Amino acid sequence: MTKHKDREFGQNLYERLEEITAVTTLHRPDFTYQQQVEAGRARELRKMKKFRFQLLHRWLTEHFAPCRVADIAGGKGLLAHLLQQSGWQATVIDPTYQPLPDKYKDIATGQRVRLDAAEQVHYLNKPFTREMGQQYDLLVGMHAHGCNIAIIDAAAAYGCGFVLFPCCVIDEPLIPPIGVHWLESLAEYAVQQGRAVAPFRLNFKGQNIGLYDAGRCPVKDVINL
Repeated sequence: MTKHKDREFGQNLYERLEEITAVTTLHRPDFTYQQQVEAGRARELRKMKKFRFQLLHRWLTEHFAPCRVADIAGGKGLLAHLLQQSGWQATVIDPTYQPLPDKYKDIATGQRVRLDAAEQVHYLNKPFTREMGQQYDLLVGMHAHGCNIAIIDAAAAYGCGFVLFPCCVIDEPLIPPIGVHWLESLAEYAVQQGRAVAPFRLNFKGQNIGLYDAGRCPVKDVINL
């Protein structure tokens, strides 16, 4: 797929997600100002497409007040570390433990940040289950294989919010019908579960369309950014 076709497909998918989730518009936080913020940063972010954890950290801290967050299938835990540095109570839930990276790039300053070997984040070495959702205000799944439906189910059962960047349907209990994109199926499922879900995008390579539902996580007034 050419870059032009890829952009066109992404835009069409995003518009379909907006249509699917439009029924919940009156019940979710108004983050429309974020579109203006991101538009003003378009040039700034042009060379930042691979820093997905840093970009998601910035989006989360701009939109939500610090809360109890679970980074599901969080790998090395960089997102959890960044949120922890911002005053959040962050936990990685992943059956395979990985140590924090020894360095990362701060996209605000452009500087490399080295992490001390003693740095750590709270880590649960086990698969995510719906019941875990009652311990957190927000569940984050960045390409969390096999966890997306469980995250939505946890939000429906316990009122926590979620932020998802779905990647594929591996190990998921829901299989999209032929001709229906996986994100569309997830959005429809979330709406059916009564969640006030909406799409958003970040500027990194790969599948960069996310779905969010604030749930009980405290929301900031982004118009005052």
